[in-house]
Amino acid sequence: MLTIRRAGERGHTSLGWLESYHTFSFGEYRDERYSGFRSLRVLNDDVIAPGKGFGAHGHRDMEILSYVLSGTLAHRDSTGDGHVLGPDEAQLMTAGNGVIHSEFNASASDAVHFLQIWIEPAVADLPPGYHQITCASSEKQGKLRLIAGPKEAADSRALAVHQDARIYAAVLTSSDRVTHEVASGRAVWLHCATGQVAVNDLSLMAGDGVAMTGESALVVNGAANGASELLLFDLA
Repeated sequence: MLTIRRAGERGHTSLGWLESYHTFSFGEYRDERYSGFRSLRVLNDDVIAPGKGFGAHGHRDMEILSYVLSGTLAHRDSTGDGHVLGPDEAQLMTAGNGVIHSEFNASASDAVHFLQIWIEPAVADLPPGYHQITCASSEKQGKLRLIAGPKEAADSRALAVHQDARIYAAVLTSSDRVTHEVASGRAVWLHCATGQVAVNDLSLMAGDGVAMTGESALVVNGAANGASELLLFDLA
């Protein structure tokens, strides 16, 4: 079964310096129908104005991933890590038993557009940690590139999350077609980040998502109007 979540149906927070769209309940936005999908708890589509951002604040017992679509994002946290993240990069912060962090637009002139993703870990009270990877566009072109997964599935090219969840990224043009096999008992959430794709012949625009349960395979085709980027979550 495929269940679509249109971009315009998402929650929305507008703070002047921030435009954030919430696929699932977040902050003051609450929707009992969309309080997460399996271990995928948060999927926020954020645009931050130049020089602005989220000041120091705390989290615990959550795997927090950031995936930049355009612009640059500056990360700082209480473990001592500080990095600037750009397109074709992804970062994972394990909040564990408690971490303080900030995320700011690293540019004084250009907005940053990124996806903020929270995965509920299988284990509580882990030591906090931070990891970052690069995944060039060529590695995602016409294929699903694993960017995060459980330790036994991840390697030096992917982020290791403390959950039975696998996250893939892909960039598709009109000639591209990818198929993802879904093991029995697992479910998939697919988020169209930019452009337009067709999922099992269901058209998705930027910001749209689709949940897939009880199916054995997902087929995704690129659209004719340029390159599109997507994230696919394969969840226990």
